[in-house]
Amino acid sequence: MHLRFRVFAEQVLVASNIFILFLLLFENKLVIPAWLQTVGRMHPLILHFPIVILLLAMLLEFFRFRADYATNPFYKNFLQNLLLVGALFAAVTVIMGLFLSREEGYEGATLTYHKWTGAGIFFISSLIYWVRNTNWYKAPFAKTAAFVTVVALIMTGHYGAALTHGTDFIWEPVLIEKEMAAVPLDQAVVYTNVIKPIFDQKCTSCHNPDKLKGELILTDPESILKGGKSGKLLVPGDPKMSLLLQRVHLPTEEKKHMPPSGKSQLTLQEISLLALWVKQKADFKKKLTDLPPNDSLRIIASAYLLPAQREEEYDFPAVDQEDITKLNTDYRTILPLARESPALAVNIYNGSAYTVKQLDDLSAIRKQVISLNLNKMPVKDQDVKSIAQFENLQKLDLNFTNVTALGLKELSSLKHLQNLTLSGTKLDFNDLKGLLPNLKSLKTVAVWDTKLSAADVEQLKKTYRNLEILGGFKDDGMNPLQLNPPQVKNSSTIFAQSLPLDLKHPIKGVDIRYTTDGTEPDSINSPLFERKTVLTKSQIIKAKAYKKGWYGSELATFDFFKSAYNPDSVNLLAPLNRVHQAEGAKTFFDHKLGVIGANNPAWANNWAGVKDNDMAFVSEFKKPILLSSVGLHYMVEEDTGIFPPELVEVWGGDNAGNLKLLTKFKATLPVKGDKPTLKSIEGTFKPQSVSYLKIVAKPLNKIPDWHRSKGNKALLLVDEMFLN
Repeated sequence: MHLRFRVFAEQVLVASNIFILFLLLFENKLVIPAWLQTVGRMHPLILHFPIVILLLAMLLEFFRFRADYATNPFYKNFLQNLLLVGALFAAVTVIMGLFLSREEGYEGATLTYHKWTGAGIFFISSLIYWVRNTNWYKAPFAKTAAFVTVVALIMTGHYGAALTHGTDFIWEPVLIEKEMAAVPLDQAVVYTNVIKPIFDQKCTSCHNPDKLKGELILTDPESILKGGKSGKLLVPGDPKMSLLLQRVHLPTEEKKHMPPSGKSQLTLQEISLLALWVKQKADFKKKLTDLPPNDSLRIIASAYLLPAQREEEYDFPAVDQEDITKLNTDYRTILPLARESPALAVNIYNGSAYTVKQLDDLSAIRKQVISLNLNKMPVKDQDVKSIAQFENLQKLDLNFTNVTALGLKELSSLKHLQNLTLSGTKLDFNDLKGLLPNLKSLKTVAVWDTKLSAADVEQLKKTYRNLEILGGFKDDGMNPLQLNPPQVKNSSTIFAQSLPLDLKHPIKGVDIRYTTDGTEPDSINSPLFERKTVLTKSQIIKAKAYKKGWYGSELATFDFFKSAYNPDSVNLLAPLNRVHQAEGAKTFFDHKLGVIGANNPAWANNWAGVKDNDMAFVSEFKKPILLSSVGLHYMVEEDTGIFPPELVEVWGGDNAGNLKLLTKFKATLPVKGDKPTLKSIEGTFKPQSVSYLKIVAKPLNKIPDWHRSKGNKALLLVDEMFLN
């Protein structure tokens, strides 16, 4: 490497260390503009460069002090340049990753581990580059540093895969095989054996305690019922009003469509199961046999579990696992249907990479393929001949493909085909009327979003009484869903002087109506949100979403808080409680608001709490400020003993040792049965110039007599304070 270029590259490396350290220390205050978000999203594209380069560099570094290499000038210079390039690429990757992490949906412990191991790789490789030519840098240190870097690379890659593919990505084939092990129908629980496996395979990679996309967890019943950032996920008994089904039915190109485009999509059978389960009031304990024999949920769930019941009936041999591994690609997965079963399920992804060759290449396992998923692939009529080679095929997903009745005639040779999904195709009543008589073994066919009307579906059901024909939701305005509420697009609802209000909705063409006077907005008289409103004081915004053909959304209420001053330093005078430490004294001025549910560890990290002592701290301002009010944002959850402060005292002055009482104020106590809520209170006083401010918030000393914990001390939780 040319000397002048190396000097320049080394200067860039030094600057990168400083810049990345700055980003890590102040990332919570970062607001990433759209053009930098685009840069951040290139993180997955270039991360392979530093991985490959640093792995090679560390391998060479490990053997650097061998006698035949130590004196080789080419080896020395090549390794030095390789390490420098690897460190620079690592810097770019880390910066992009930090930008990407500020986008919505990247949260949780896995992100933290991935971020810090990735940054650690960069810092370690930079350190090795700077010290590797010093006198004290010997073989033991070189080998240790190389080993640590490689371990960090592996850990970072693992956490990155967990973020993008889910925590069980590596073991998913084994886990799915285990999940699909035979479950006797008389023992099957609807949620445990039908609904939960759907969530586990299609949803929990993004919605788990380590990756809280949309602040939603789908790994346990309590979290499912709680919902996420956009509100309740389920309305038991009413699938049309349930956010879960609304998101599933959004067009794939919509940002809020779930699962996201590029992820494995729900099949129509799975969507039907979710909708019917919600309609049955989303019971988490009901067994399949508790449902009536003719109940739709029982019939479809039994069919869903059927492959596990029939595994002993297959009369073909199993394929060698090595042959299956060779046939698996980035866009084609092949998995056994059940443990120790010879039957295989094939899933093909990524429409832009699809060709019929992906089917033809499977001729060696044509007898063993029982399930084939071609959902949203550009399958044409001529491709159906390749599908027909799978002579034992029982389940075929052709949703949203380009097949017509002409091509589907080839399926008549499949003597075992039981489940066929044709939703989103251009088939009409006459097409189905001509096709179905030729599919003798067919038991279920799905025809959502086709040219068939509701009357056509009913006519087919009458004609083919032994065939389960699944119709479904079609966004034609005839069966409207309720819109989910508007959302805040501002990165924080706390601001210093002014803030342009920014509301959003995931569905295109939606009108957002809002008010600032505390009244509930309507679809006619309330102002239409047009991104012209600028907030200059603490304010409550109420908003609703409206669109022709949909029911208006429920009311969304957003609290915006003005906080003109941030202290230069904050020191606690008394300890916080063990569970609710948050970020210590910094918690009160980090512009992060907590959510209800602070006794759940997944939500506790924004709340500072006290119970056995006062919440007290002193803050300092290097330049005196003119202060006239102090506000607190706190939680009330009377059922769990979380109460407002009994008294708040505000002290201020120019000298930390000589402060005077500026004001004291109390909060209104809840009454029995009050719902959990977030509230704020404010104490005002004559404007005072202060350099030091002491705030003392006293928890309620005795819980009221009507409470089951009467007489005990209450827990006080505060997430933010506002100085104006």
